[in-house]
Amino acid sequence: MAGVWELSKVAATGLLAQSLEQRAEGGHMTSLLDPWTLTGPETSGWTRVLYSAGVSPLMECPLLPPQRGSMGSEGGPVCPSEEAWTWQPWSMASPRNARSPGWTRPIAQCMAGTKPKASAPGPDLPRPGPEEHLDAHDSQSSNSSMTTRELQEYWRTQKRCWKHVKLLFEIASARIEEGRVSKFVMYQIVVIQTGSFDSNKAILERRYSDFEMLQKKLLKTFREEIEDVVFPKKHLMGNFTPEMISERKLALKEYLGLLYAIRCVRRSREFIDFLTRPELKEAFGCLRAGQYTKALDILVRTVPLQEKLTSHCPVMVVPSLCAMLVCHRDLECPAEAFAAGERALQCLQAREGHRYYAPLLDAMARLAYELGKDFVSLQKRLEENQLRKPAPRGFTLKELTVQEYLY
Repeated sequence: MAGVWELSKVAATGLLAQSLEQRAEGGHMTSLLDPWTLTGPETSGWTRVLYSAGVSPLMECPLLPPQRGSMGSEGGPVCPSEEAWTWQPWSMASPRNARSPGWTRPIAQCMAGTKPKASAPGPDLPRPGPEEHLDAHDSQSSNSSMTTRELQEYWRTQKRCWKHVKLLFEIASARIEEGRVSKFVMYQIVVIQTGSFDSNKAILERRYSDFEMLQKKLLKTFREEIEDVVFPKKHLMGNFTPEMISERKLALKEYLGLLYAIRCVRRSREFIDFLTRPELKEAFGCLRAGQYTKALDILVRTVPLQEKLTSHCPVMVVPSLCAMLVCHRDLECPAEAFAAGERALQCLQAREGHRYYAPLLDAMARLAYELGKDFVSLQKRLEENQLRKPAPRGFTLKELTVQEYLY
C-alpha cells in the first residue's frame, strides 16, 4: 500500500487529527493513526489499518468485499461512495499491554481475509473506568452513526477514562496543638493526582494517633500484605522537637505511599475512611443540623478525593453526592442540585436495586420539572423501577442521607 486511502473530507479531517502514538521504524518516527472499521449495508467489519503517506503498513486487511470494490492502479481497493459507509472506532482495550491499546480483531484473521462478525447494535458506547479498561470485552463499538466531531469527543473522553488514577501524598506541614489533657502534633496531608494539573487537590489534617489507629485496623485484615511496610515508631520523649517532627513527616509520607501502592489496601474501607471519614462525618452532621452552607463547603472539598479513591466502586460516593443535592436544593440552587444528582445517577448505572436509586430518581424528577427539563423520562424510569420492585412507602432522599455517618 503506497499511500493513504482517500476518505471523505469530513472523515479524513477527523482521522488525521487523532494520532495515537509515535513509533520508530527504520530509523525515523512514523505516526500511527487510529484503526477504524467500515460498516455498510452489504458488509460489516471489513478492516484496514491506515497510515500516513509514504509509510509501509505494518498490517493490511481486506477493506471491501470483492463485489463492492475494484482494484486501483496500485493494486489496492478503491473507496466506495462515502454515503454508503459510516466510520466506527474499534475498542482499544488490550489485556496484554496496559500502555498500548490493542486491536480487538486478531491480526491473523484480518490477514487471512476472513470477515469478522458484526456486533449487535446498541444505544450506548462503552465507557471503561480508570482501572477497568484492561478487563474490557474485546468487542467493537456498537454505535456507527456518530459524526466526526462526536467521535473525536468520544475518543478524548475514552483516553481520559483509561488513564489510571495515581495519588501522591505529601506531609506539607505540622503544628503543635494543645488538647484538654495533653498536647499533640497535627500533620497536614496534601493529596495530589498525578499525570495532569490537579485543581482539586485535597488537604486534610490527621494526628499521629489517627495513623496508629489505621495501622491497627489494617493489621487485622492485611497483615501479610503490609508486613514489609514500616510504621513510624512511637516515642515517649522528644515528640515535639523540630527534628522529631521533621523526621516523622518524612516517615508518614513514605508510609502512606507504601500503603497506596498495595492494590487491596488502597481499595479497602479502612484506608478510604482514614482519608475521608472525619470530614464526611462532620459534613453529614452539619446537614442534620440544617447547616447546609457549612456542610456543602466540606463536601465540595472532600468529594473529589473520595471519587479518586473509589474509582473502582463509584457507588461508594453516591451518599455524598446525594447530600450535595439536598444541600443545594434546600439553599434554593436547583441547577447545582440537579448537576450533583446527575453525577449520582451516573454512579448508579446498572444498580437499579440500590437503596438510593428510587429516592434519587424522585428528587431528580421534581428538580427537572422545576428547571423545565425532561422530567417525563425520569418519572418513567421511577415507575418502571417501582413495578419491578414493589415496596411500601420508602424514605425520601433527605431522610436517607441524614442517616449516614451517625456513628
